[in-house]
Amino acid sequence: MAYQQLIINPGSTSTKLAIYQGRERVIQENIEHTQEELAAYDAIPDQIPFRMEVVQSFLKRHDIKLSNMDAIMGRGGLVPGLRTGGYLVNDELFYALENDNISSPHASNLGGMLAKLMGDMAHVPAYIYDAVTSSELTPVARITGIPKITRQSFCHVLNSRAMALRYCQERGLDYEKQNFIVAHLGGGVSASVHRQGQIVDSLGDDDGQFSPERAGSVPSLELIHLCYSGDYTRNDMKRLVRGKGGMYAHLGTSDCREIERRIADGDEHADLIFQAQAYQIAKGIGLLSVALKGKCDAIILTGGVAHSQALTRRVEEYVGFIAPVAVMPGENEMEALALGGLRILEGKEEAHIYALPTVQKRHSYSHWRPS
Repeated sequence: MAYQQLIINPGSTSTKLAIYQGRERVIQENIEHTQEELAAYDAIPDQIPFRMEVVQSFLKRHDIKLSNMDAIMGRGGLVPGLRTGGYLVNDELFYALENDNISSPHASNLGGMLAKLMGDMAHVPAYIYDAVTSSELTPVARITGIPKITRQSFCHVLNSRAMALRYCQERGLDYEKQNFIVAHLGGGVSASVHRQGQIVDSLGDDDGQFSPERAGSVPSLELIHLCYSGDYTRNDMKRLVRGKGGMYAHLGTSDCREIERRIADGDEHADLIFQAQAYQIAKGIGLLSVALKGKCDAIILTGGVAHSQALTRRVEEYVGFIAPVAVMPGENEMEALALGGLRILEGKEEAHIYALPTVQKRHSYSHWRPS
């Protein structure tokens, strides 16, 4: 029998769940959560009992025994300092996912915590895979012009690496012998350098190109002026940078289909902003190309916005001289988690073991355990 896995992918307003048998998806559901349901919880970890019930209801609805699973794969959270690949969710990683002083608060942190709690109930190993913060950034790539600020990798590693691996599989190539630049185009846009199997540099959605909903990198002095102008609160600025920036700020929508319709109807301003979006993405790719010293085998454009042929065509016009461009649209998070878990189960990859970066009291999470 093929290995069976439960996949848990929590989002800010949803919980995606799936059962995979080998490479085949048996069941998948996307359970949406209302703002009223989530408003009852002050902090993200407080949602654990609610999300646990969602997972347990899913299993009961489909008559699935947790003890039949070979692994539980959770979406990786925002714990800094992780490497690419899988991590066994031990007590220390659970603590890091839960603790806002270590990881940034984000719904994806719940993936590893839920996987660990569910796994402990049935004596099934729990893992996270290709977390947003995972990379092998070189020391020189971490340095900024402000010594107190160190660059951390922050990009859509899960889908980007999965697409690079698929690109190699479809062409009979060895991922660990290839050099790629992968741009994930979604509500946020991030790009990463894959050098012989390692992500050695990246541009996140706040230090590079703007995107449908995020502002990207902007002139620092002008940003400081806005922050202290008195016209914006801290939360206003956060929304301007993430959620209401980018194309949304210019056009009132982040839907590329709507923007393309406007352009087709002769909206010159929409066309200018759309062209600027492509230009910014291309500039990010060009900037990252220096990390490979020109030795790039392919540029991969992926993510939901990569379905926009009008956008990817414009990006390719700018960067085609660097390397061949492959468009692989869509967000394949559930499959990427399942295939990552399968590689661990088959012994093709070894899961990393996380250790807290500083001596801290080991966390006991018995208060989360269901009675």
